[in-house]
Amino acid sequence: MAKVAFVTGGTRGIGLAVTARLKADGFKVAAGYHGDQAAAEKCASEHACMVVKGNVGDFADCTRAVQAVEAELGPIDVLVNNAGITRDAMLHKMTPEQWNEVIMVNLASIFNTSRQVIEGMRARGYGRIINISSINGQKGQMGQTNYSAAKAGVIGFTKALALESANKGITVNAVAPGYIDTEMMAGVPSGVLEKIVGGIPVGRLGKAEEIAACVAFLAREDASFITGSTVTVNGGQYVAG
Repeated sequence: MAKVAFVTGGTRGIGLAVTARLKADGFKVAAGYHGDQAAAEKCASEHACMVVKGNVGDFADCTRAVQAVEAELGPIDVLVNNAGITRDAMLHKMTPEQWNEVIMVNLASIFNTSRQVIEGMRARGYGRIINISSINGQKGQMGQTNYSAAKAGVIGFTKALALESANKGITVNAVAPGYIDTEMMAGVPSGVLEKIVGGIPVGRLGKAEEIAACVAFLAREDASFITGSTVTVNGGQYVAG
């Protein structure tokens, strides 16, 4: 029987690539989204997957979304926490709203969704939770104290939940992408983009499909001895010790 995967932020960018890859690998996939209805409809049509609208920063909405997925597809075996936003500003100019919104969507969401599935995974003795962090959660980035703090928190959450879950057949890992050629990068001025690429040893931006391939590997049954890890996928731009 096909396993069920739920990908938050799964209808655009990296999340869309993950949705497509897991679907191609034989999973029944639900892709979460927040506001882009057109992208959600396109995702559902092109990849024959379920789409579910919700706010990952709201615990009650995550409860509703997970219940909808499990009612239609069955218990969730693989949770990919991918949803995220940026609200960049130097700290001395950052508003409380910019801080709080990023923390809620990028970090609190990891609790909100994982809490919905962890009891079922423990009861069944199987699960895969894969959290999308970032190179900037590892090394920091000017203008992103909120984003860097949230993505660093994702790594800490991953390690702790991995320890709690290891003897229950559940693995919990993080993937930390570097700079990936998605819509988010499309708005970067050409001069800035050239500087970014110049700092990447492989000489190019990453592809969303390359992140999806890493997620797909961690989602496999035979990745059962890998837990609590953070896999860096950044072209050698930052090598964490």
